Amino acid sequence: MTSAILAGLFGFAFVTTVTPGPNNLMLMASGANFGFRRTIPHMLGIAGGVALMALLVGLGLMALFEAMPFLSGVLKLVSVLYLLWLAFKIASAAPIEERAAKARPMTLLQAAAFQWVNPKAWAMCLSAITIYAPDRSLLSVAIVASAFAVVSLPAISVWAWLGTMIRQWLSSPRRLQVFNISMAALLIASMYPLLV
Repeated sequence: MTSAILAGLFGFAFVTTVTPGPNNLMLMASGANFGFRRTIPHMLGIAGGVALMALLVGLGLMALFEAMPFLSGVLKLVSVLYLLWLAFKIASAAPIEERAAKARPMTLLQAAAFQWVNPKAWAMCLSAITIYAPDRSLLSVAIVASAFAVVSLPAISVWAWLGTMIRQWLSSPRRLQVFNISMAALLIASMYPLLV
């Protein structure tokens, strides 16, 4: 890869990971509800999960989707159902003091696994491989995956930090409820590109 293509890839990885989507909305909610430190495994899971997904998409999953187009419809259905369930869980979350003992932020493995039903993660990885690793060689696919691994963690950290910044304001149960419902609504709205 030339330096111009590499710069384009890193720019693509940054823009696609820093812009709003299911991961970032959930990180903001997690930062607000659990704090930045407790959200770190969630962030690491996203960064690692997206990098692994890019690698596996480039090394064979893209060819599988091309050979069996119906799989795309199945993936969309599973993604929509899971995101609706997550939106419900966020919207109906109890106030911090009521759930402090039993509530837990998403773990590293849960966040990594979430990427497989995250429509934005699929779109990012499929687009990145198509544009920056069209030959799907091991080296070019590994470079794409590495770009996501390096760039995504700092990009998504901003969202968890934003959540922690509004945490004090959300100490009111009513404001927290409005925030959680708003985050759930935005999560549902993030499915719009998937549905059209």
